[in-house]
Amino acid sequence: MVIGATETRGDAAACAKHMTEGRRLFSQGDRWAAIDEYRKAVRADPNSDDALFRLAYELDLVGEEDEAISIYERLAQHTPAPINALMNLAVLYEDRAEYHRAEKCLRQILDTAPNHHRARMFMKDVQASREMFVEEENERDIAKRNALMDTPVTDFELSVRARNCLKKMNIRTLGDLLRITEAELMGYKNFGDASLTEIKHMLSMKGLRLGQGLEDQHRRMRKQVMDSFKGQNEAILGRSVVDLGLSVRARKALQVLGVQTVGDLAARTEAELMGVKNFGATSLDEVKEKLGEHGLGLRELEF
Repeated sequence: MVIGATETRGDAAACAKHMTEGRRLFSQGDRWAAIDEYRKAVRADPNSDDALFRLAYELDLVGEEDEAISIYERLAQHTPAPINALMNLAVLYEDRAEYHRAEKCLRQILDTAPNHHRARMFMKDVQASREMFVEEENERDIAKRNALMDTPVTDFELSVRARNCLKKMNIRTLGDLLRITEAELMGYKNFGDASLTEIKHMLSMKGLRLGQGLEDQHRRMRKQVMDSFKGQNEAILGRSVVDLGLSVRARKALQVLGVQTVGDLAARTEAELMGVKNFGATSLDEVKEKLGEHGLGLRELEF
């Protein structure tokens, strides 16, 4: 609560009286009785920084963390906010892995006291913890995704015909299925519209789609190509493949693959290009020659 000019002032004398009694009880080891006095002090003067801070501090020590945080948050809204309250609140947030909130408290301190040593040091700890937390989250996400991709297609509710077709096509896992396109499935003998609809529905229920694995792979490959040419040839990688002046046949084949930029093309392999219908050795030589003019080439498979 921000103290405003129109707010009713608390009873400072009563507040001070309860604070004195609270400190006396605390010195005698009766912490809960002291907390009760501090509560009375806050009721007497709800805007007292001293009473609010002492109550929050003692509540934190006895394990009443949620209530302590709530009171510290009230103090954080005061103008100016007590630095010791902001520091303690940042510590509590950091313990709960709420790093963004902890940083916000510390920045509030540093905005008014840029050289506050404890705040500066703790800010470094919080930022390091946040980065570590993000890395761990990413690792968990990757592990979870890998486990999903390794799930056998037999674990999903598919018809016998659909399962048999996938088995004959050597599609064993969900990852295998995502690396095949709709056209490739429909090109297989005995694989009809009903089976395709069934599989597409199953994937859509999981937020997935056919060919997604290939798209992800191509994005990764394109990023690797872009990274490998950092500082050189970067401009040409973002240009349209139309600028290469390829023949109509070669351009149509690249359209089938979804190749739009020179970077997309450089991320493809000879095998991928040669797998497109009507794309032969002549077109391949043409593409390699055009890329070579810019110091580029097709991606080579690593074994």
